[in-house]
Amino acid sequence: MVFLTVLSDQIYEEAGLLGGAVDFIEKSRSFSILLHRLELILNGQKRRQMAQIAPQQAAVFDHGHLQLRRDTNRAFWKNTRLELTQTEFQIVDHLVTRAGHDVRYRELYDIVHGEGFVAGDGEIGFRANVRAFIKRIRQKFRDIDPTFTRVQNYPGFGYRWNDADDA
Repeated sequence: MVFLTVLSDQIYEEAGLLGGAVDFIEKSRSFSILLHRLELILNGQKRRQMAQIAPQQAAVFDHGHLQLRRDTNRAFWKNTRLELTQTEFQIVDHLVTRAGHDVRYRELYDIVHGEGFVAGDGEIGFRANVRAFIKRIRQKFRDIDPTFTRVQNYPGFGYRWNDADDA
């Protein structure tokens, strides 16, 4: 099931994805982007790639002040629930499981759209897309903890989850 909708609030996206949707696509996207995303889904590529990115892992993963409940896609920071979309949860999970290591923009973009998908102006397009996700993720952490600094940027390369403050 694919949602094609004008509803862009994250609550609708999360509800759709948690309800079993393969993707949630806003109608504001250009026709060529919609077509490419639908082709990825119909060819089964997006589903296969997501399975490769997120192999079977422990249902609950504790990492410092962060707890990821992978069975329900819920995240908690300092025992307070983070209101993350499913995609934001997957990005945080990916960064945290590679804590201390640099993660390329492209690797994070593949979590969002599937491997090989390109929107916008090539690398500039996917970097801008990833930066927008990271900005929202950081803000959600900062809403709970104004001192949050774990997600660090390496311009031209990507991001890193840094645990230095937990020492």
